[in-house]
Amino acid sequence: MENQESKKKGIRIGIGQKILGGFIILIVLFVINAAIIFSVGNVISGVATKSADTYRPSKDALNEFILTVTKSKMLVTNWVYLQTNQDDKQALRQLQDFDYPALKDKIQKLMVNWESDSQRMMMDTIFHEFDTLLSIQKETIMANLQTFENYEDMLTKLLAEDAIESQVIPRTNNIISMLNKVATQQTIISDAADKEVISSVGNLTNVTILLAVVTVILGLVSAFFLMRNITVPINFLKNVVVKLGRGELVEDKQAKVSNDEIGEMSRAMDNLVNGLRATTTFAENIGNGNYKSDFNPLSEHDVLGNALINMRNNLEKVAEDDKKRNWATEGLAKFGELLRTNNNDVQKLSEEIIANLVKYIKGNQGAIYIIDDEETDGEQTMSMKACYAWDKKKYLNQKIFKGEGLSGQAWQEGDSIYLTEVPQNYIRITSGLGDANPSSVLITPLKLNDQVFGVVEVASFSVFQDFEIDFVKKMAESIASTISSVKVNARTQRLLEESQEMTEQMRAQEEEMRQNMEELQATQEEMARKEKDMLKQLNELQSQVKR
Repeated sequence: MENQESKKKGIRIGIGQKILGGFIILIVLFVINAAIIFSVGNVISGVATKSADTYRPSKDALNEFILTVTKSKMLVTNWVYLQTNQDDKQALRQLQDFDYPALKDKIQKLMVNWESDSQRMMMDTIFHEFDTLLSIQKETIMANLQTFENYEDMLTKLLAEDAIESQVIPRTNNIISMLNKVATQQTIISDAADKEVISSVGNLTNVTILLAVVTVILGLVSAFFLMRNITVPINFLKNVVVKLGRGELVEDKQAKVSNDEIGEMSRAMDNLVNGLRATTTFAENIGNGNYKSDFNPLSEHDVLGNALINMRNNLEKVAEDDKKRNWATEGLAKFGELLRTNNNDVQKLSEEIIANLVKYIKGNQGAIYIIDDEETDGEQTMSMKACYAWDKKKYLNQKIFKGEGLSGQAWQEGDSIYLTEVPQNYIRITSGLGDANPSSVLITPLKLNDQVFGVVEVASFSVFQDFEIDFVKKMAESIASTISSVKVNARTQRLLEESQEMTEQMRAQEEEMRQNMEELQATQEEMARKEKDMLKQLNELQSQVKR
C-alpha cells in the first residue's frame, strides 16, 4: 500500500517535473530568441532611424542644393540676357532671400549628425562659396541691371556678361563639383546602412527559423511524454465535458481517482456537476417566479451562479417595480373616476378624495385644505374642507394663513414637506384605545401650473415609500385641476345666475316704464281733449260777445 502510494506520488511529481521542465526549456528558448531579436532589432532600428532621419534626408537635401545652385546660375544668366523676363527675376530673388536660407538651415541641422568631420568642413566651405557667389550676383549683376537704361549701356551690360563668364559659371561649377563629392559620400553611407539592415534582417530570419525548429522539436517531444501520462484520465474527463456540453448532468464517476492533478480535476468536475444540478434547480425556481429560494454559488468567482443571483435580484426588483407601477396606475384610474363623478361639489369631492387617499396609501389620518375665495384682513387663507380620522373640532373653524405652520409653509413654498421625526405636539392619531404620535407626515400642495389651490396632509404610523410620495404628488396635481374646474364652474354658474337675475330686473323695469308711458300718453290725450274743449268754449264766448 505504501509502495503504491509512493508510486502515485512519484507519478504526480514526474508529471509536474516534466511539465515544468518542458516549459522551462521553452521559456529559455523564447528568452534567447527574444534577446537575439531585441538585440538585432535595436541594431536594425538604429540603422533605419539614422537612415530615415539623417542619411536619406541629407542625400535629398544635397541633391536639392545642387538643383538650387544650377537654378541660380540659369536665373542670373537670364537676368543679363533676358531683359523683360520678370518671372525669372522674381524667382532669383525668391531663391536668394527665402529658398536658399531655408535649405541652408535644413542642411546645417542634418550636418550635426554626420559622422565625418571632413564632410562638415567641406559643407561649410560650400556654403561660404555659394554665399560669395550670391553676393557677386547681387552686387555685380542685379544691382547694375535694374532699368532699361542700364541694359542700353553697353559697358554695364558687358561687365555683367563678363561676370557671368568669369565669376558665376566657374564658381557654380566648382560648388556643384564639391556638392557632388559630398552627395556621393552620403550615397555611399546610405547604401552601407541599407546593406547593414538587409544583413541584420537576414541574420535575424535565420536565427528565428533555427530557434523555431528547436522549439517545435522540443514541444513535440514534451507533448509525446505528457500525452502518455494523462491520455486515459483526460479521455474520461473529456467524455464528461462533452456530456455537459450537450446539457447532460452526468451521474458517472471515475472508478479510480489518482492523487494527482488529474484526480483534483476529477473532484473539481464532480463539484461542478453537483453545482450545476443546484444551479438548475435554482434557475427553475426563478422561472416559476419563486425569487425567495436559497442558492449558494460554487465560489465568489462562480460566474453562472452569481449571474443567476443577479438575474434573480433584477427580476425581483422588476417585479417589485411593476407592482408599484400597477399600484400607482390603478390608484390614478380609481381617483380619476372619483374626480370625474364629483366635479361639481368641492365639499363632496374633498370628502371622497381624502377618505379614499388615506385608505389607498394605508395611512391613518388625513385632511384636505382649500384656499378660501374671500380674504381675511386683506390676506388669503385656507380652511379644512374635509378630513379622515382627524380631530375635526380642533380645526373646523380654523383659518391658516400663508406661511403659518407646516401646512402654510407648504402653501407658501409650493413644495411638499415630508416629516419622519414628527414633533410630539404636532398631531396625535387617536382611536378608542388611546392615541399616539405618527411616524411620518406628508404635506403636499394642490398645485397646478404654479398656482396652489390648497394642501393635502396625510399622517401614518408607518414610513411612506418614495413611490407612495410620488403618487400623492401626482394625485395632488389632479385634485388641483379638478378643484380649479369646480371653482371655475361655480363662478360661471354664479355669474350666469346674476346675469339671469339682472335680466329679470331689466324686464320688470321695462314693463314698468311701458306702463308709465301708456299712462303718460293717456294723460297727454286727456289734456289735449280738455284744451280742445276750452278752446271751443272760448270761441263760443267770443261769438256771444260780438253779438
